[in-house]
Amino acid sequence: MVKRKVILTGDRPTGPLHLGHYVGSLKNRVDMQKTHEQFVMIADAQALTDNAKTPEKVRDSVLEVALDYLAVEIDPSVTTIFIQSLIPELFELTLYYLNLITWNRLKHNPTVKLEIRQKGFGESVPAGFMVYPVFQAADITAFKADLVPVGEDQLPMIEQTNEIVRHFNQTYNCNVLVKTEALIPRFSRLPGVDGKAKMSKSLGNAIFLSDEPKELEKKVKKMYTDPNHLRVEDPGQVEGNPVFIYLDAFGTDTDKIQELKEHYERGGLGDSVLKKYLYEVLDEFLTPIRKRREVYAKDPAEVMRMLKKGTAAAREVTSKTLQEVREAMKINYFH
Repeated sequence: MVKRKVILTGDRPTGPLHLGHYVGSLKNRVDMQKTHEQFVMIADAQALTDNAKTPEKVRDSVLEVALDYLAVEIDPSVTTIFIQSLIPELFELTLYYLNLITWNRLKHNPTVKLEIRQKGFGESVPAGFMVYPVFQAADITAFKADLVPVGEDQLPMIEQTNEIVRHFNQTYNCNVLVKTEALIPRFSRLPGVDGKAKMSKSLGNAIFLSDEPKELEKKVKKMYTDPNHLRVEDPGQVEGNPVFIYLDAFGTDTDKIQELKEHYERGGLGDSVLKKYLYEVLDEFLTPIRKRREVYAKDPAEVMRMLKKGTAAAREVTSKTLQEVREAMKINYFH
C-alpha cells in the first residue's frame, strides 16, 4: 500500500499539552505513524505571533511539548518531529504565497476572526497573527502533505491552503503544490472542566497529560456537570455533560458507561460517584504517560538531539520543495 504523506501542523509550544490535544490530534498521530509518512511540527514561530514579548515562554515550552509527544508514544524513528522556526524554507514559501492572496481574504478567515476575539486583540492585531494561515499553508505544502488531521475549527485553514495551492499552480502553469485533505477526529475538541466548549491552557480549564494524581483528582472533583441535577434522586442530563464526554473519550468499559448513563438519566446517581469513576478512568489512562514522560525528562539533552535530527530530516524535504517552487516561478537564478 502506498503511504500517504501526513503533516500535522503541530502544537504551539506555550506550555504542556492536555487531554484536548490528545483526542484532537495526538491519538491520530500515534495510530497513523506506522502506516503514513508523518511529520509533526513544534510550531514555535506560530506561537510567537501572540507571544513575541515573552519568547522565553515559547523556548521553555519546546522541550515540554517534545516530552509530551514522546510520552504518548509518538516514535521519532518513524515520525519526523521538528522545530518550525529552524526550517527557513517555510518563511520563504510564506513570502511567495502572500503575493497570491488578498488582505481582505485573510481578514475574513473565520478561524482568524474567532481567535482574534478570543485573544482580545481588538484593533491591535499583530500582522504576523493575521498572516499565519499563509504560514500554515507553507507548513503543509512544503511537505506536499495530502492529509492533515485537524479539528473542525481549522477547516477554513485547510480551505485557504488549497486556494493557495490552486492559485500557485495556475499562476505558474505547473503542478508543484499538492492539495490537501482534512481528517476530522472522532473527538475534534474536548470541553474544559468548567463546561466551556473548548479545553484551553489560556482559559485555565485543562487537564494536562503531566498532571499528578492529586491535581487530577482536584480538577475532576470541580468538573461542571448538569446544573439542574441538584439532588441524587433527580434525573440528570447525559448529552453535553462533560463527565460523560470524557468517559466516552477515555473509558474502555463501554457497557459500564452505558449503564451509568441510563442510571443518571432516570435519577439516583450522584455526581460525586460519577466523578470518582471518571478520576479512576483518567488516572489509569495517564499513569503510563506520566511514567514515560519522567523517563525522558531525565535526559533533556537527548530529547533536544532528537529534535535536531528530526529538523535536519525535515529540511531535506522542504529544501527540495522550495527548489521546485523557485523553478516554477523562474527565480532559480544560478541553477
